[in-house]
Amino acid sequence: MKVFKYSILFSTIFAASTQAETLTRDNGAAVGDNQNSYTAGEQGAVFLQDVQLIQKLQRFARERIPERVVHARGTGVHGEFVASKNISDLTFASVFEKGKKTPVFVRFSTVIHGKGSPETLRDPRGFATKFYTDDGNWDLVGNNLPVFFIRDAIKFPDMVHSLKPSPVTNQQDPNRFFDFFSHVPESTHMLTWVYSDYGTPANLRQMDGFGVHAYKMINEENKVSYVKFQWKSQQGINNLNASEAAEIQGKDFSHATRDMYTAIEKGNYPKWDLYVKVLSPSQLNDFDYNPLDATKRWLDVPETKVGTMTLNRVPDNFFQETEQSAFAPANLVPGIEPSEDRLLQGRVFSYADTQMYRLGANHQQLPINRARVPVTNWNQDGQGNQGNQTSDVNYQPSRLDPRTESLEGRYSAMPLSGNYQQKAISKQQPFAQAGVLYRSFSKEEQDNLISNLAGDLGKVRDDETRHIMLSHFYQADKNYGTRLAKAVGGDLRKVKNLVAM
Repeated sequence: MKVFKYSILFSTIFAASTQAETLTRDNGAAVGDNQNSYTAGEQGAVFLQDVQLIQKLQRFARERIPERVVHARGTGVHGEFVASKNISDLTFASVFEKGKKTPVFVRFSTVIHGKGSPETLRDPRGFATKFYTDDGNWDLVGNNLPVFFIRDAIKFPDMVHSLKPSPVTNQQDPNRFFDFFSHVPESTHMLTWVYSDYGTPANLRQMDGFGVHAYKMINEENKVSYVKFQWKSQQGINNLNASEAAEIQGKDFSHATRDMYTAIEKGNYPKWDLYVKVLSPSQLNDFDYNPLDATKRWLDVPETKVGTMTLNRVPDNFFQETEQSAFAPANLVPGIEPSEDRLLQGRVFSYADTQMYRLGANHQQLPINRARVPVTNWNQDGQGNQGNQTSDVNYQPSRLDPRTESLEGRYSAMPLSGNYQQKAISKQQPFAQAGVLYRSFSKEEQDNLISNLAGDLGKVRDDETRHIMLSHFYQADKNYGTRLAKAVGGDLRKVKNLVAM
């Protein structure tokens, strides 16, 4: 936390010395806070009136056509989910009725690298599941790692910009992304995951999946519970070290897709068990971190298995299914709602907006995205409309063609107090869980992490940025930071001074 303040102070001094121009929106108006979304108090949801957040996400989603800006390279597979436990005490969503079979489509992907990139590159893997439920489509959109780099969606375009190739050289550059992360200490946890061997999974079958965010579940009594989702691979977990990844890359450009398709063709259908962790609203303040912070895991919270997913069929056509599949956290069903997680709140808007831009306003009418239940509304016209509007009425309410709402579709009600604000959360704890993760690794995993991280951090030319990053890892774990400082030729005394500040 102290280093974060120092980083901001250093940035302020640097900006002043170069007489930086004022940051503005596209209309020229000054931006008051580009670090925190505008929220209804500490735990409250994000306001739609936060024009900077909305415009930032809108512009970011429209930067590429037709390739996805993130998650460009993907592998899609069909299957089914079978619920194994009655959790009606948590939710009335029909997908979780014990014994219920629900068709699914899963898209695995790399996050940062482009559509034509090798599948061996270091990158989080997207793990997005579309459930075609009796209540409509539910998209559980997550990654193979349990946390993320940032906790507020307003930083998402900046984070991806820093990780993508330079707009000048078109080369990915550690000088750029570590410059960004040196100002974002909460990224220490995710960086530890990505630079470990978990950043290069051996294939798609042998990795877990995480919803990353907290969600709400609502039962028939309108009781609210907070939950986190995890897919646990029945095949176990298998990762590659850097040399193994390099060897495979030279032999097979699409090793992970090939492995998945081959397994399914042989009838070796991969399976994942779905687990949920549950907290009551009253428990959210019981931790030294904020459970709605996407950079944190819910450590020592019990988990319950609720079902199993089996993938058993490859797409008939890559473009029509895998490429045109559209996932968005906005695709929820009654009984499941977004939490007040600031990153999730932004993704609820931005992912749906991205798909609408990329595939058109009627992308959910495409066969791969179409709900398996009747869709009844008066959204009309637009490019690619395949609907069947036959009524003279295209408005509501009406006595000529009455269609009613369902009480089950209403959002839950919870008390709210606080002030309009634009500031960071109070319980930040940017380093502790990164230390827990480092200490959980075997000696070989720790050695690989240090080697992988040093390979990029050692390329950073700016001494201040390099040492601020070292101070972050040192605060996570002294051994971690000390070994990394030695690996990149850092000054440990300077690291300790930064920590003391």
